[in-house]
Amino acid sequence: MIVSDSVYGQYVVEGVLEELMLSKPVQRLKGVHQGGASYLVNEKWNVTRFDHSVGVMLLIMKLGGSLEEQIAGLLHDVSHTAFSHVIDFVLDCEEEDYHEKIYEQIIMNSEIPFILKRYGFQLEAIFDSEWKLLERSAPELCADRVDYTLRDMYHYGNITLESVTDFLEHIIIVDGRMYLDDLEAAEWFVETYYGEVIDFFMDPLNIYGYDALARTLKWALDKKLIGLDDLLGEDEEVMLLLHAIEDDDLKKLLKRIHGNVKLYEVQTDYDLHRKTKVRLIDPSVMHGSQLVRASNLSKKVKTMGNEACEKATRGMYVKVMDPRMNSHP
Repeated sequence: MIVSDSVYGQYVVEGVLEELMLSKPVQRLKGVHQGGASYLVNEKWNVTRFDHSVGVMLLIMKLGGSLEEQIAGLLHDVSHTAFSHVIDFVLDCEEEDYHEKIYEQIIMNSEIPFILKRYGFQLEAIFDSEWKLLERSAPELCADRVDYTLRDMYHYGNITLESVTDFLEHIIIVDGRMYLDDLEAAEWFVETYYGEVIDFFMDPLNIYGYDALARTLKWALDKKLIGLDDLLGEDEEVMLLLHAIEDDDLKKLLKRIHGNVKLYEVQTDYDLHRKTKVRLIDPSVMHGSQLVRASNLSKKVKTMGNEACEKATRGMYVKVMDPRMNSHP
């Protein structure tokens, strides 16, 4: 099977990877949007978890990672519920890790273990290993962090494919981990990353969409109009289910989920205050014969990091000019 990816180009995928890509849990991710509620308020914010999962797999492949790590990369997001991280705001998961808590359950209740066994892979070897390319603690680079940043920022028009290609050429692998061989590339990625986790994640329209959808889902769950298992489907399936429920208060909440609002970032007299998980980046760069954090070599990187930390810690205060926000069920 030939996979054409908008970021990495064409790759041949076969065997266990092909079968896993065609499995029900992975195919479901085509209907789960990366930005959660974002696409409901801006149709252009439409990258899916499938796009990202395949991208992570291809990036690991491109960087010479093992087949086992490619498998882990492809499957790392299969437990995301509909609307991705919106569920974390519904359930007050401050670490935004609900999908990790149910990961084993989702895997074990699917055909994935049988596919792996048929190709001679041990389930534990895939999921209990510490993959150095796939996941690393911030502030270093990893395939997951790099892919969602490049993919979102490219699709939303913040960066060019040429700049993405140039950045990828500066990734080096040391002891199985991702680093950079150029300080300018590090500065570019840090700026791009904060364009994602600060400017995009904390865009007032994004904040509004998350809040409106989280209120709606929380109301429906609290009133037992839906259950958590209903959120294991696709985004549109859940929206159709919600719209089919005859509940006046729920219908009022659903009407608020739209992008036709005027939003203002304010410090006082605000309607919404939303904080997301603090996400910082400070990749190590090969400097001479040593790996050195970019912030120790670049004042620009250090300043961007300080500003991002302050903004993420403070959160976003938003004034909503929409009469539908004035009454809550």
